[in-house]
Amino acid sequence: MANGKVLLITGASSGIGAATARAAVDAGWRVALAARSKDKLDDLANELGDAAMAVSCDVTEEQSQDAMVAATLDCFGQIDAVFANAGHGANGSGVQGGDVENWRSMILTNVLGVAITAKASWSALKDSRGHFVVTGSMAGRKALSGSVYGATKWAVRGYAENLRQEARGTGIRVTEIAPGMVDTPFFDDEKPDALRPEDIARAVLHALSQPQRVDTAVMAVYPVPKEG
Repeated sequence: MANGKVLLITGASSGIGAATARAAVDAGWRVALAARSKDKLDDLANELGDAAMAVSCDVTEEQSQDAMVAATLDCFGQIDAVFANAGHGANGSGVQGGDVENWRSMILTNVLGVAITAKASWSALKDSRGHFVVTGSMAGRKALSGSVYGATKWAVRGYAENLRQEARGTGIRVTEIAPGMVDTPFFDDEKPDALRPEDIARAVLHALSQPQRVDTAVMAVYPVPKEG
């Protein structure tokens, strides 16, 4: 049964974002789907029907994110939750194996992009006493040798807590979803022992389903270790 609420998802064209969109619509949400891959977004929006809209967005650009929020408000009239999920990983590892342009793109997308998403949507979330959810990572909770990607997720972890402090008294709640390895297009090969995007989608919906008095700060979701 529809609940009338609206969830805006960045990085919605595949993986965790697409799985969350499907789970949200099944739970009665309307969804605004944002990513750079407009063709994939349109396919997903068509699959989800009248409960979904698609908008092309580059999360590293403030004007693009402002337009994303405006398009969502024009279509649905409100934003009750935002899932800042857009991000990407590393082409190489370590100081010598890394690619500086890849680092630049990761930092802009994984860190600056989240901050711009918060800025662009904050006023709408204040109006709805809404919920800001961000994709962190296990990589933001332990040291990984030379990992710039891990450093971006440490930044996301800290920024989510900083946002929670800024949200005091506004009614906005902030949740970081911190997965272990997830089998998504993020990786070039299949990861059979990893989590599935649907596992993370359930975590997002669990956080969003909590009563207004509950602020779920962090949800760490890890795969069960193999026996032996």
